[in-house]
Amino acid sequence: MAKDSWRDRFDPDIAAGFLAMNDHEVGLSHHLGMQLEHFEPGFLRAGLDVRADFLTPIGNLHGGTIAALCDHVLGCVLYPHMTRGQWAATTEFKVNYLAPVSEGRLTAEATIVTMTRRSAVVRIDVTNADRLVAVAQGTCTIVDPKPTDG
Repeated sequence: MAKDSWRDRFDPDIAAGFLAMNDHEVGLSHHLGMQLEHFEPGFLRAGLDVRADFLTPIGNLHGGTIAALCDHVLGCVLYPHMTRGQWAATTEFKVNYLAPVSEGRLTAEATIVTMTRRSAVVRIDVTNADRLVAVAQGTCTIVDPKPTDG
């Protein structure tokens, strides 16, 4: 492993700050009730309770709910490894839906596959009652803050 790899840059204070943001009352993640639950180097676990208003007319969870959860954790897992001020922009991601969901809680586990100064690939496994219901993989571009004039 190269010195100063992303694994060496985990900042527990940034992770704790993200966990504290669960209490913010803005944004899609709040509207959907997503909760970041646990960070460790290269890993994030988050959850989402299935609600009746997320179900399709046939009673299954809308795939867009799972996709939103995947997109959210895809970026969030990276922040404790990035330099303060950088941000992650999802470039692409793909979700494979493996089983229908109609109740309970979704748990998403995001794992960094690889990360450079400019991009990262993340894998996400989504479970419902200990049953794998979706897998996703995505790429984020890591963006440096704009220089300030002055």
